[in-house]
Amino acid sequence: MTHSAPSDPLPNKEFIVLMAAIMSVVALSIDAMLPALGVIGADLGIQNPNHAQFIISAIFGGMAVGQLVCGPLSDALGRKRLLIGTFLLYLVGTFICWSANSLEQMLIGRIIQGFAAAGPYVSTLSIVRDCYSGYAMARIMSLVMMIFIMVPVVAPTLGQLMLRIGSWHTVFSLLFFYALAVLLWVIVRLKETLPPARRVAFSAKNIRHGAFTVLSNRTTVCYMICAGLVFGALLGYLNSCLQIFQTIYQAGDAFALYFGALAFTLGISSLLNSQLVQRFGPRVICIAAISAMVATSAVLLALQFFMSTPLWLFMVYASAIFFCFGLLFGNLNALAMEPMGDIAGIASALIGALSSVISISAGTFIGQMFNQTLIPLIAGFLALSLLALLVIFVVKNEPAEASVALAE
Repeated sequence: MTHSAPSDPLPNKEFIVLMAAIMSVVALSIDAMLPALGVIGADLGIQNPNHAQFIISAIFGGMAVGQLVCGPLSDALGRKRLLIGTFLLYLVGTFICWSANSLEQMLIGRIIQGFAAAGPYVSTLSIVRDCYSGYAMARIMSLVMMIFIMVPVVAPTLGQLMLRIGSWHTVFSLLFFYALAVLLWVIVRLKETLPPARRVAFSAKNIRHGAFTVLSNRTTVCYMICAGLVFGALLGYLNSCLQIFQTIYQAGDAFALYFGALAFTLGISSLLNSQLVQRFGPRVICIAAISAMVATSAVLLALQFFMSTPLWLFMVYASAIFFCFGLLFGNLNALAMEPMGDIAGIASALIGALSSVISISAGTFIGQMFNQTLIPLIAGFLALSLLALLVIFVVKNEPAEASVALAE
């Protein structure tokens, strides 16, 4: 039994880069928008600055619903057909955002963008699961996530560049043409990884069966909850980071540099994780990373009551947190998906959707609590990481298949 070679005939390096490029549509849709939130809010007449954060949360809401549809369709139609259809829908949603003249229209476009982006997200996880298993899958996911996570290093700078060239409309032009380029790459190069014999018909019965399989597996449920809590912390940061850097630290155009530096830290830890996971296993790494988040957040939260946090100290803290994020995302997804090989599409949909409900709720709450101090963000990180640590200890052992893969 071996899981080291992908079934997709693409060269290994191109396979990894293409998977990252597909997932990067989601990251670019979020991070390139961050520098433009204030401008969009002013142009659309948004009165409460915190409400501009809904432009970020809306795309996650669309993804949560989209994954419930795209997952079963991925298992029924195949990965490539779903990718093509959802990329076309993403282009429609992007055009609606580009032409928006009210917050309501903007949010409709962003929800459509998110719904469509669920296709690339679900398909990427499913394609990797089609081709790999065990620790090999965790390693590939780490490499994919490493490239995917590097997008935020440059995305805010690209967003600022688009604002200088034109207006916030130009940012959506960038998203449109990037998605179009990736779509063409998929059409020309990607081969179907789910043969017809392994497809599962799109039916209420099969969806119920998939939901029962996912929700009755303690390992999958626990790691899914952990992923939702951890990503909720990141979403809380994404929602409030522009206001933190601009309001508290008066960073101006340097915001993109600070944001990119933290994203770079995350990418470096993802690269390191691809090596560490083969030595220590994903579960051990997750426990260590979440424990570090709890400890650092508790220390900085206590300091908030005695001193104002200078920018350098906040960057040190945020760098440590982002380093932990890089160790967590690929591993938590791989651990949650590991027992779900036979229903990878439906499983990835349910895992993504249910974890998104957790993350959107937690992240939006943290963002809306912003009061021109760091306390809501740090307290949110502490609470969510502590809950994640408690949940992960419910799973006492790693999946048996992962141990078999390691032994091989």
